[in-house]
Amino acid sequence: MSRPRILIVGAGFAGYRTARTLSRLTRGRAHITLLNPTDYFLYLPLLPQVAAGILEPRRVTVSLSDSLPDVRLVLGEADRIDLDDRTLHHTGPEGEGGTLAYDRLVLAAGSVNKLLPIPGVAEHAHGFRGLPEALYLRDHVTRQVELAASSDDPGTCAARCTFVVVGAGYTGTEVAAHGQMFTDAQVRKHPLRRGMRPRWMLLDVAPRVLPEMDEKLSATADRVLRQRGVDVRMGTSVKEATHDGVLLTDGEFVATRTMVWCVGVRPDPLVESLGLPMEKGRLLVDPHLRVPGRPELFACGDVAAVPDLENPGSHTPMTAQHAWRHGKVAAENVAASLGLGGARTPYRHRDLGFVVDLGGAKAAANPLGVTLSGVLAGAVTRGYHLAAMPGNRVRVAADWLLDAVLPRQAVQLGLVRSWSVPLDTSSPEVARVPGGPGQRQDASARSGPGAALAADTGDGGTGAAGPGRARPHDEPAKGQPGSGPTQVRPGSGAAEPRSEWETAKGRPTTGRPGSGPAELRSEAETAKGRPATGPGGEPARNQPGGEPEPARNQPGGEPAKNQPGGEPARNQPGGEPARNQPGGEPAKNQPGGEPARNQPGGEPAKNQPVPAPPPGHPPPGHPAPGPVKRTDVPDDDSAKGDS
Repeated sequence: MSRPRILIVGAGFAGYRTARTLSRLTRGRAHITLLNPTDYFLYLPLLPQVAAGILEPRRVTVSLSDSLPDVRLVLGEADRIDLDDRTLHHTGPEGEGGTLAYDRLVLAAGSVNKLLPIPGVAEHAHGFRGLPEALYLRDHVTRQVELAASSDDPGTCAARCTFVVVGAGYTGTEVAAHGQMFTDAQVRKHPLRRGMRPRWMLLDVAPRVLPEMDEKLSATADRVLRQRGVDVRMGTSVKEATHDGVLLTDGEFVATRTMVWCVGVRPDPLVESLGLPMEKGRLLVDPHLRVPGRPELFACGDVAAVPDLENPGSHTPMTAQHAWRHGKVAAENVAASLGLGGARTPYRHRDLGFVVDLGGAKAAANPLGVTLSGVLAGAVTRGYHLAAMPGNRVRVAADWLLDAVLPRQAVQLGLVRSWSVPLDTSSPEVARVPGGPGQRQDASARSGPGAALAADTGDGGTGAAGPGRARPHDEPAKGQPGSGPTQVRPGSGAAEPRSEWETAKGRPTTGRPGSGPAELRSEAETAKGRPATGPGGEPARNQPGGEPEPARNQPGGEPAKNQPGGEPARNQPGGEPARNQPGGEPAKNQPGGEPARNQPGGEPAKNQPVPAPPPGHPPPGHPAPGPVKRTDVPDDDSAKGDS
């Protein structure tokens, strides 16, 4: 008898716990497959400490292959689920498609940033749901402080050192608390203009900080923030965002180059495509975490509306604690449905309390209902995180110890650019890359040295802008990543860019209708055979259905040089005197002349083949494309808790 196939979508708190528990329960009696865009589990509660330079990024990640040895890991994102055929179609990180069959499917795709219809937010704000966003924020804040320290203009200095955090939940409160300490430590090394210090603002329409927590914990967090210098404004939010700053709902305009969006989360849009009953964007399930009418389908974590048996008529909130517990119950019930475990159990929970890390030795916690603050709360908070982490405990503790005795390193690594972490994305855990599937390959997507600085210092550049800030028609700097070789099509006249990896693979670049230069295609579009189309309606020249343009040296074309009727060749009778000949212009690469092309320091000769990269080395320019991004549909869900 063949072993049953169990497929888990997502490796967040719910998906990771499901895979780990199922591996232990089945003991090799089932095929367990885990589909996830990354090869690690991310411990989200410690992400603010990564942005503040306390923890190194790998400290908050746990390898899926190492910690789940009996689980098959498939890198990619789910595109479509065929419930009747029990198959899932997915796209890998390099654009390749695939299909996975299953006997039991567990949906644990997690959540994405929640968007609100506020002008300019999607273009000028960044979320805080993934490791790329945390790395970008650390670099961006460091850069703003360094630029402010060297600025002679008081207005520019103040704008660069003003950081606005929208949303006073778990994530927003911790980001503001750690951020104020991080920037204060920086200005001790790089003093600002006299009388200036970094300013962090925390905004929320709620009446108090941490509205989902006990009022005593909320008061403790509010007091610590204000004592540290954070400008806490409750009952206030953003009315409009621009590249110069934000307009608040109370009418005040705050000049800033940084806005961090921590308003909340919404379920991954994958579940919307199933056509099953939903509740505020979440898939309705029974207390056993199974979708009614679909015995093979289970859902847990942020994508599932799980009945709260402790509070009849409501559903469990979208928090990491509930997702972690969902995973264990889902695994037990999946195993039971296959006859590999005990009896099914409904999901019940008992509130064990909450912890909020406020940086340094400060925290707010109420373990088992006991309200704590100060150093004791800080010790309890860090002890809880060490106990809850499925790995890297020693490394995390070592980083905490080093941070307590050594100054933090405030340097820009430049690994993540502003345009690669847009707010409106269905995959905040994956940074966008040039040529990635689902993206328009604009030349403004620069990734060369100095590109991040240009985004923060150029016209309209704030460093907190998404892809909407990009100026179309900008050409990437030659010799920088993002500038591929240029291909000239016969008879087209204009050079058409294509990506390095297309050139290396020998794939032709197809022009988009109505455009002169062809627009680059993503690897996914190329692999799937999708035609590259663009704005306009005129067929590309020299393409089927397009207007043919005579090639040079062909009948009806422009006479080629050195041919009868053409321009006389140099060095021929009647022609222009050859360079380096008597009466001619000095040859290039000679004393007093310009360096010859194709020589060191010269420009490559025209019409010469582009040298291929050495074996084992990727071609310069665009890196491999990232996973395909699904189209997000804004939701009005006001989910609580995002840690």
